[in-house]
Amino acid sequence: MRNVVGTAALLLALALAATAPAAPGTGTSLDGVWRTDGYGTLLTVGARGMQEYQTTAVSCLKGDFSKARAKQGTYDSDGDVLTLRLTSDPGRALLGDDSTVGHRRLTRISALPAACTRPPSTDPRASFDVFWQSFEENYPFFAAKGIDWHAVRDHYRPLVHEDTPRAELFTIFSRMIEPLHDAHVLVQDGDRHYGVGRPGTTVPGPELDAKVKKFVVARDLKGATGRQDFADGLITYADLAGGLGYLRIADFDGYNQDDDSYAADLTELDRALNTVLTPARTRSLHGLIIDLRVNGGGSDALGIHIAERLTDTPYVAYSKRVRDDPADPSRHTPPEPVRVTPARGPRYTGPIALLTGGSTISAGETFTQALIDRPGRTVRVGQPTQGVFSDILVRYLPDGMAAWLPNEEFLTRTGRTFDGAGIPPDITEPVFTAEEFAKNRDSAFDRAVAVLRPAR
Repeated sequence: MRNVVGTAALLLALALAATAPAAPGTGTSLDGVWRTDGYGTLLTVGARGMQEYQTTAVSCLKGDFSKARAKQGTYDSDGDVLTLRLTSDPGRALLGDDSTVGHRRLTRISALPAACTRPPSTDPRASFDVFWQSFEENYPFFAAKGIDWHAVRDHYRPLVHEDTPRAELFTIFSRMIEPLHDAHVLVQDGDRHYGVGRPGTTVPGPELDAKVKKFVVARDLKGATGRQDFADGLITYADLAGGLGYLRIADFDGYNQDDDSYAADLTELDRALNTVLTPARTRSLHGLIIDLRVNGGGSDALGIHIAERLTDTPYVAYSKRVRDDPADPSRHTPPEPVRVTPARGPRYTGPIALLTGGSTISAGETFTQALIDRPGRTVRVGQPTQGVFSDILVRYLPDGMAAWLPNEEFLTRTGRTFDGAGIPPDITEPVFTAEEFAKNRDSAFDRAVAVLRPAR
């Protein structure tokens, strides 16, 4: 990558690559070079695997490598399995990830631009330009948040020079993203991270989770029967008085300390669901409380998997689209519906009270959204969720730092999104405030019990 000098040449190279016809003889093979719709990504595919290249108008940097598996068209990527398959048009393909929902659409191009093979610049100004441009081309929410990103560049770009220390550049990046108050926006430098959530909320972590779980077990589950923990304590179930069940989900990943793959998480989730949703219990339950008030997110696919145990009727959970025009934040790919198909085996289809709050984040929110149109009675109780739904797009910078940002939207059947403000509750109650803790009170839980018991 070159900083300023060479930008025009790089833009031309990327434009030519994006519009060039497919190379002859590649129509039935996955091998070759592919460009994603949105995501600012090129992929080279060959016998060894799939190499990512992250592009902007001023850069092309090598990203992650996914190793080819024995089955053609499948690749290992940090514990996830990627699947690449051709469509009926040999110049188009779909890329899926077993831990996420939806697909990325790809178009075959003739060759990788030469700029993608050049060594990255070591000038801090180059890292600044890639950082700013990555948000400029991919972030969908500047207008909604009232942020003039061009003014941000004009303010901070003059502060960066060829000798700017790495720590100072990290601080500059941190100040640039702070006004976004977006929990899916992060600056990373090794083990050092900086990001902020929506004002008035707490981004969940192990300390908060442990505090809340201890409180819930001591207060809400006092007198409950059959309490069981699964997934290294991240999932808890108990039977409450009056024929109610209580299911707490603290994360949608990390269920197996010895295996961080999606497959291992799914196996443990199924073990939990099969233990909880037995034929006898699904027949006898009068209501189910699902507690997501402290949920750190993870895999959207696991949320859909749970939703499939909560319905007898197929329905669309939501649709997913991605910003796909670097110059126009209002342009998106066509929305792709994400469907909930009833699972085989016992399913619970009765009333649900879903507890949410500002520490319900990411996959916890997409699961919440997946239950909005669930057939049957579902009532949300508590506070609005955090307001971040997109998968995180990780962009590497020339100096080795990285930026995390969203570029997708999750839509209801009416086309609504909840980014920023979060999904509101149907019934508002305080959630784990200082006063609630001090008075040993859990108003949201008590309200959920009251909502479900009259339905008997």
